[in-house]
Amino acid sequence: MIKLTRLKSHDHEFVLNADLIETVEETPDTVITLTNGKKLIVEEKKEEIINRVLEYRRAMFVNLR
Repeated sequence: MIKLTRLKSHDHEFVLNADLIETVEETPDTVITLTNGKKLIVEEKKEEIINRVLEYRRAMFVNLR
């Protein structure tokens, strides 16, 4: 799970299951397309989302040891 902020709602933070992310695009807004086709527009840049997903996945594997 990763924390994100909806665009233009600085105080509206939410948590997204990173396994549901299909694509992340900057158009210039950051648009996340989920595996179910739903689209989310968020404040974070593409690189920040990638870093958060990587951190989440690393944490998952650390717990397996």
